[in-house]
Amino acid sequence: MIVGVLVEIVNRNVDRVFEYNVPDDLTSQIKIGIRVVVPFGNKTLDGFVVEIKDNKTTDKELKSVIKIIDSDIVLNDELLALGKYMQKKTISSLVSCYQVMLPKALKAKNNTTINIKYDTYYELNDCDISNIKGKQLEIIELIKKEGTIIRKRLVDISISSLNTLIKNNIIREVKKEHYRVQYADIVKNKKVLTEAQMNVVNTVINNSRDVYLLHGVTGSGKTEVYMEIIDYYLKHGKSAIVLVPEISLTPQMVNRFRERFGNNIAALHSALSDGEKYDEWRRIYRGEASIVIGARSAIFAPLKNIGIIIVDEEHSDSYKQSDPSPRYSAKDIAIKRSEVHNCSVVFGSATPSLEVMARAQKGVFKYLCLTERINGKSLPEIKIVDMNNAIKKGKGHFSSELISAIEDRLNKNEQIILLLNRRGYSSFVSCRNCGHTYKCPSCDITLTYHKTSGMLRCHYCGYAEKMYEKCIECGEDALSTLGVGTQKIEEELNKLFNARVLRMDYDTTTTGKGKHEKMIEAFKNHDFDILLGTQMVSKGLDFPLVTLVGVINADTSLNIPDFRSSENTFSLLCQVSGRSGRSDKEGKVIIQTFNPDHYAISFSSKHDYIGFYKKEMEFRRVLKYPPYFYLCNIRISGRDALYIYDEASKIKKVLEKNNNLILLGPNASSLYKLNNVFRFNIIIKYKIDTGLYEALNSIVDHYKANNKIKIDIDFNPSQML
Repeated sequence: MIVGVLVEIVNRNVDRVFEYNVPDDLTSQIKIGIRVVVPFGNKTLDGFVVEIKDNKTTDKELKSVIKIIDSDIVLNDELLALGKYMQKKTISSLVSCYQVMLPKALKAKNNTTINIKYDTYYELNDCDISNIKGKQLEIIELIKKEGTIIRKRLVDISISSLNTLIKNNIIREVKKEHYRVQYADIVKNKKVLTEAQMNVVNTVINNSRDVYLLHGVTGSGKTEVYMEIIDYYLKHGKSAIVLVPEISLTPQMVNRFRERFGNNIAALHSALSDGEKYDEWRRIYRGEASIVIGARSAIFAPLKNIGIIIVDEEHSDSYKQSDPSPRYSAKDIAIKRSEVHNCSVVFGSATPSLEVMARAQKGVFKYLCLTERINGKSLPEIKIVDMNNAIKKGKGHFSSELISAIEDRLNKNEQIILLLNRRGYSSFVSCRNCGHTYKCPSCDITLTYHKTSGMLRCHYCGYAEKMYEKCIECGEDALSTLGVGTQKIEEELNKLFNARVLRMDYDTTTTGKGKHEKMIEAFKNHDFDILLGTQMVSKGLDFPLVTLVGVINADTSLNIPDFRSSENTFSLLCQVSGRSGRSDKEGKVIIQTFNPDHYAISFSSKHDYIGFYKKEMEFRRVLKYPPYFYLCNIRISGRDALYIYDEASKIKKVLEKNNNLILLGPNASSLYKLNNVFRFNIIIKYKIDTGLYEALNSIVDHYKANNKIKIDIDFNPSQML
């Protein structure tokens, strides 16, 4: 028997199948989709079996498979085909497409070992126990009462008595696998849906194989709709995938689904340990969970017979993997998997991405809407504060209006959410005397000051150094911190108010396992009065006592050099506004901005998505951006800036032969230097991709053996109308 193996090396030079002999003692265990250990040059590597043949296709003598890693298939036929689709779609290596589908324990990666955990149980054998007395009899009676008993229940009973019973074959020891993630079975009664919600549910379940946009205002009960649709498909023997964009959303979503479906769920997201992901993956594979909830990579869950795929908060850019390759879109993969399983996809959002809304407007996707909150409450009042004037009357970074509103809510024993889309204490540190600014030596960007640790940190490569007392350039005691971060706002809050402040950002949520969930639960239990955070507090969270949302600086995301900056700002403001007044109490939102007349801010203050959509679409049409044009980005990087720029210019000349393309660049990337690597971009706009895919592949092939340059291509044709 001959097998074709795709080895673990993510390199275009070896991105092909290699043939190996299978020793006679292993032939009965060989299956397509399992992992094997094979010799490769002077190394021993893991790889995926992707072909089984009767005869070799080469005259060369073949090496033999060393051993088989798996008893079960890790890549079924659907995932194997999906990997090939992704390879072509993203211009990536095939093995990288397979690697991204699997938990670490199952990747084709040498020296990756995650042990399965077991618990020891004891069961009673069918034998005469009439003469047994004392401690031994206590053990037997306990086992008889419960049928089987875990070892830790017997820790207070004589170990010698236990061992004697085992030795005399009175009881037997049984090993049962112990999953690291445990879900309590806490099923509650489901909520009664409104007529509008049921109309959405019935439309989806009565029309299979469609792609829907569910456009529902914040608080309109989209999650209840999702659960009702899933319930229908579970009763018909099918399974479901639910994607959420942020780790912080996963615990709340999982808890709501547990209350409806009990233990029939599995979670897949980056907050889990490698062992927990491995356990959850195997529960899904074995059919022990029919609903998978998770972030982007959960779209690859090895479910069988999928009935529905739901992508919540579909507007989030976290559904696109930006680095490393493959740069896939989970939304694109959702549609591809739905074609295989003949099932529907529901994209849900209060602020749909322009690309998805454009498809819904054209009838490519079916449009569904929920225009009202389920409790009958109106959307919160939004007040825009012009900080050009208000900053003089306020204190620190707080306008007098926001200070007054916070005091009012604290007096009423209600809660507040404050959004600042930046972490750390300040943006950067500079010297007032000589103007020197402290930058990362590897990335050439300003270091962020973190006051609690007294460190200057690079948020890209992780470089850190101690904060200086005096300027290292001129020696003067003239260092000042400029800009604002969550730590500084937290400090100001503690000075202004007698309140319990909870800061939720990257720094505070990565200091311990399960920190997100613990923080959310603590705030929900009213252990804190004010939740201050980055955009992780803007989406999906539901706190009944929150009646005020404040946005410290709405302009931050407007200043990002990205054609989507207005869309992202509008979405962020609408999403965070939706956290206010979700129960029976009236909600209010105060947005502080230096650009009160910007259309993204003015439309968000009126909850006017359609108005924003029309305005932004006109800009996109004129400037030839998605969804009117496709975009492709080529990033050329290396350690020699001049060489990289020259090669980027040559690449552009090759592409200029195609008259269907609009080319921008090569220009320095917004993050020009990262880890001592210089980066240039060529942006391609096009409507017709005739010859482009072939040209991009030839460019990658041309440089694949050149270790002085790296070519990364973000090729995503699913952006267009």
